[in-house]
Amino acid sequence: MTEMPLRRDKSYVDTFSSDYTDDLNEEFAGKVRRPGVRLSLRGGLIPKSIWGRIAMGGALVVIAGAVTGGAMAARSFLLSDEHFTVPNPDSIQIAGNSHLTRAQLLSVFGGDVDRNIFRIPLDGRRVELESLPWVAHATVMRLLPNRIRVAIVERTPVAFVRNGTKIGLVDANGVLFDVPDPQPESGLPTPHYSFPVLTGISPSDPLSTRAARVKLYVEFLTGLDAGGEAISKRVSEVDLSNPEDVKAIVPDASSQANVLLHFGADKYLERYRQYQDHLAEWKTQCPRLASVDMRYEQQVVLEPCSPAADLAPVAVAPSATTTKAAAEGASTAVPVVAKPKPAAVHKHSIKAKGKPLRAAKHGAAR
Repeated sequence: MTEMPLRRDKSYVDTFSSDYTDDLNEEFAGKVRRPGVRLSLRGGLIPKSIWGRIAMGGALVVIAGAVTGGAMAARSFLLSDEHFTVPNPDSIQIAGNSHLTRAQLLSVFGGDVDRNIFRIPLDGRRVELESLPWVAHATVMRLLPNRIRVAIVERTPVAFVRNGTKIGLVDANGVLFDVPDPQPESGLPTPHYSFPVLTGISPSDPLSTRAARVKLYVEFLTGLDAGGEAISKRVSEVDLSNPEDVKAIVPDASSQANVLLHFGADKYLERYRQYQDHLAEWKTQCPRLASVDMRYEQQVVLEPCSPAADLAPVAVAPSATTTKAAAEGASTAVPVVAKPKPAAVHKHSIKAKGKPLRAAKHGAAR
């Protein structure tokens, strides 16, 4: 077999090039990197030459001066143009007041009429408004070009408070404030309140102490109303001087007298129902019932109003008949004898939940 040496055929190469050059150009035209201008930031934006840096610094100074001048001109315009001046009290809008009159609230803005709206310290006015006893929260804002809008949230009283001979109000946070005076000319409705009188808190107490006691007062009323009977409306006064013994004055409809009930610190509704269930029975023993101490387990302590200031019944040992009746579940009273004494106390057993509650001595452990 004869081998032929390979050789480059110039005409062959030229023919291949001419046949496929156009196709290659069209196929790879988009992949060919085209020449362009490259920006290098390796040196930063600050010119390298001294004159370049001076020129750039001057340009920055001119720009800063123009911005500052524009801001000062705008500020001067806003602070001096008459279009931004509060013209009259009607330009101060007030919303949310039902106890404080518009005149009382406008007194905070007394110097702001004919004043530039941007010169009125809004935060300062808000603080002044919130220093008013009835104001719980206030918002003050500008309404361009020349009006002020005030929105307040007034406190919600939850009880009357007796402090000496003065009666005021208290809210759920323990804040004390005065009962508003009727002002028919203000156009506001005359407020009507129906609360118990709360004792045992004082303006001298820390706010945290007052708040804790008002919270206890609210829990007490809520507990009484847990059965849906609105019992709290029958309470005329609540004494919180001892948080471990909530005391309440409840009118006795049958005698038109008031009875002081000791509720302790819990079981408010249960103890009130026991009082209601046994009241008629207890009054046969103590017709002029003044106080009922419900704090003790399976026993109560009754304090009658003595008809004579120098006579008061005191307890003696129960008889065998009384002991037998108590064992059978009857509500019995400890016999009493008259004896000079400034106070009167009866110990009485009651029956609850199907078993008798035994009589006990005054001051027994709960």
